Amino acid sequence: MGAVRHRSGGWRAALAVAVALASSACGGHSSTTLKARTALDAGRPKAALAEYNELLDVESVNERVKDASGDASLYLLDRSMVLQQLRDYPHSSSDLETADKAVELLDFAHGTIDDIGRYLYSDDTGPYKAPAYEKVMINTMNMVNYLVRGDLNGARIEARRLAVMQKFLSEHDNDKGAWVGPGSYLAGFVFERSNSSDEAMQFYRESLEVGLPAELAPPVIRLGRRTGFTSPRFEELAAATRAQDVPEGSAELLIVASYGRVPVKVAKRIPIGLALTYASMFMSPAKQAQANELAAQGLVTWINYPELGKRRIVYETPQITIDGVAGPAPTLYPIDEAAVAAWNKSKGAVIASAITRLITRVVAGQVARRAAKDNVIGVLLSLGTQATLTALDTPDTRSWGTLPSEVAIYRVNLPPGKHVVTVSARGEVQREEFVLEPNGWKALNLTVLR
Repeated sequence: MGAVRHRSGGWRAALAVAVALASSACGGHSSTTLKARTALDAGRPKAALAEYNELLDVESVNERVKDASGDASLYLLDRSMVLQQLRDYPHSSSDLETADKAVELLDFAHGTIDDIGRYLYSDDTGPYKAPAYEKVMINTMNMVNYLVRGDLNGARIEARRLAVMQKFLSEHDNDKGAWVGPGSYLAGFVFERSNSSDEAMQFYRESLEVGLPAELAPPVIRLGRRTGFTSPRFEELAAATRAQDVPEGSAELLIVASYGRVPVKVAKRIPIGLALTYASMFMSPAKQAQANELAAQGLVTWINYPELGKRRIVYETPQITIDGVAGPAPTLYPIDEAAVAAWNKSKGAVIASAITRLITRVVAGQVARRAAKDNVIGVLLSLGTQATLTALDTPDTRSWGTLPSEVAIYRVNLPPGKHVVTVSARGEVQREEFVLEPNGWKALNLTVLR
C-alpha cells in the first residue's frame, strides 16, 4: 500500500510540475503591449502613453525610470515614438538615448547557433538584442527629434552614432537594407546644414549605395559637384536628374512623415520537416541526422520559433501643401518591408537554433527517464524535464512595436519669409506657420502610429 501511495503521489507531483511549467510559457512581450498598441490603432496616443508609463512603473514621462534594462528598454523605445507623435520631442529623445545604451545588437551573420538561441529564447528578463534595422532606426528617429527642434548639435551626435553602427555593419558584412537610407540621408542633411560638406557627402554616399531616390537627389548632386565627389552611382544619378542651381539666399524646408507600425514578433509553429528545410544550411550533418532520427521516432514533431508577424500594408502617401499649393508626393522608405526582408534572411539561423535546442530538450528527457528506476516515474520525470526546457525555450517575442512602417521625406527650397505648411497622413493633419531666414532651414515632422 505504501508503495502504491508513493507511486500515486509521484504521478500527482510530476504531473503538477509539468502542467505548471507548460502554463508558464504563455503571454510574452507582444501580449503585454497589446493594450497600448490597440489604443494607437484607435487614434488615442495619450492612452497608449499611459499604458507605457504603467509598464515602466512611472507616473509620467518626467519621472526617471529606475531600471532601463530588459523589457524596460523596449517599453522606452515604444514610448519614444508615442511621444514623438504627441510632439514631445525632448522626452522622445531622452527615451531613445536611454534605450540605445541598453539595447545590444544581435549579429545574425557571425553569431553561433547557440548564441542566437540564447537571445531568441530568453525569459524576457535578459538584455534585449535587437536586429540591425532597429539599432539603425534608433539614431534615425532621434535625428528627427533634434532637427525639428533646430538642434544641429544633438542631430550631429545621433548622426555619428549612426556612422558607428554603419561601420560595424560594413566590417561584419551584414546587408545594409533600405532602412539605412533615411538615416544616411538625414545625416547628410545635418552635416550639410552644419557646413561640413565632406562629412555630409560621406553620409550621402551611404544613401547612394542603398538606392537614393531621384526625388531626393538634386541637393546631393549640387553638393557633390561643389566638393568634387564622384562615384559610379553618383554620376549615373546626376546624368538622369535635373539639379538646377537655387536662387541666392534661398531657404530650405525638410519634412519627415512617419506612419504605420512595423509588424511585431509572434511565436510561430511549423512541422519539423519544413523546419529542417529552412535550417539545413545552418546545421551540421550530424545535427541534421540526429534531428531526423528523433523525428522518425515521433519525439520531435513541431518547432517553435519567433518571427515577425504579417505586414499591415498601408497604401497611402502623405499629402503636403505649401502656402495653399499642393506639393509633390514625398519619397517613401518602406521600413516594414525592409524589416521583413532582413528578418527572413535570418530565418534559417533562427530555426536551426530552435531545432538544436529542441534536440537538447528531448535528449535531456531521455536521460531522465533512463536514470529513473520506476518506469512510470521515469516517464513523468522525462515529461517534467522536457516541460521545464520547453518553458525556457519559449520564443522571445520582444521587438520595437511602435517603429513606424513608413518614413516619408520631402525637401524643397523656398524663398525667405513667412510660410504656411500642412502635412497629413493616416487621418491626422498638422499645420505649421513659420518664417524662413535667408539661407536658413526648417524641419517639420508628423508621426502617426496607426
